[in-house]
Amino acid sequence: MLWIGRFAVVKQIKIFAVVLAVQCCAGLAWAAQGVAETEVSVAAAQRVISAGGSISEWLVAMGAQAQLVGVDTTSLHPSSLQALPSIGYQRQLAAEGVLTLQPQILFGSAEMGPPPVLAQLRAAGVQIETLPVDADLLAVSHSVRRMGQLLGRSAEAERVLQAFSQAMAQHNKQLDKVEGETPRVLLVFSAGQGNPLSAGKNTVGDWLIEQSGGENLARHQGFKALSSESMLALNPQVIIVADRHNQGLAALETMLSSSPALRHTDAVQKGRVIAIDPTLLVGGLGPRVPQQVAELIDAFYPATTVQVAQKSQ
Repeated sequence: MLWIGRFAVVKQIKIFAVVLAVQCCAGLAWAAQGVAETEVSVAAAQRVISAGGSISEWLVAMGAQAQLVGVDTTSLHPSSLQALPSIGYQRQLAAEGVLTLQPQILFGSAEMGPPPVLAQLRAAGVQIETLPVDADLLAVSHSVRRMGQLLGRSAEAERVLQAFSQAMAQHNKQLDKVEGETPRVLLVFSAGQGNPLSAGKNTVGDWLIEQSGGENLARHQGFKALSSESMLALNPQVIIVADRHNQGLAALETMLSSSPALRHTDAVQKGRVIAIDPTLLVGGLGPRVPQQVAELIDAFYPATTVQVAQKSQ
């Protein structure tokens, strides 16, 4: 059987495991670097803001939700975050709205801005932490550890990273047992108007497909709008739909109404269309990703996963 991306999966899991071990031993070095700033931050970081969906999820996972005083509009999971004051969209922050919440630290990614507002916040004494949110296991490791360090929750950060690593390693073992051809997959993101965007290379969508044992048919970088004709020519065997406004069958119908040619693809003809939560695609890899990978593996290889489950009973 020909596996596309299998060796990349194994390599990433091994690299992540090594990094976890090495960085755990290097904790003292982290503390020594910029010790004055870190000590002040740990002591004072009882009021923090998150401008990123996955960043907020990691903060909650490590038990820091009580320290959150505000979140951006992409922070929708868990639902309890929606009760917090909103600072607006991460790329269009307003200094006044942020400063009203009196944060000591603002966590975000390189998408956070605009730069003049960040400069105003720094001048007002807010510590701006720009975290890597690439679809990469090493970026996850760095970001979670950095947040844990600044919030005095290093042990909790290690715990959630270990759980993430173990879950992904288990999924890799499951992939080793599957049989059949690698499914050709397309992940489309619908914003409710125009042609849907397809997730290309260096996106969370691409990472999800690869880690789940699929082949991403979108070869471009980032997200790009594809015409119905282009998607029909690709003829995916599986289509993953992420819709901001609809879930399940409603998401499928919305996609087909805007791109009717997709009705003729193998994926739609054989009922292999999967709807996922679009918040999983925002701001890097979050703690819910391993569960989504497990569900995609089951959807990509339904016959094999049933056989594996029966043999394990």
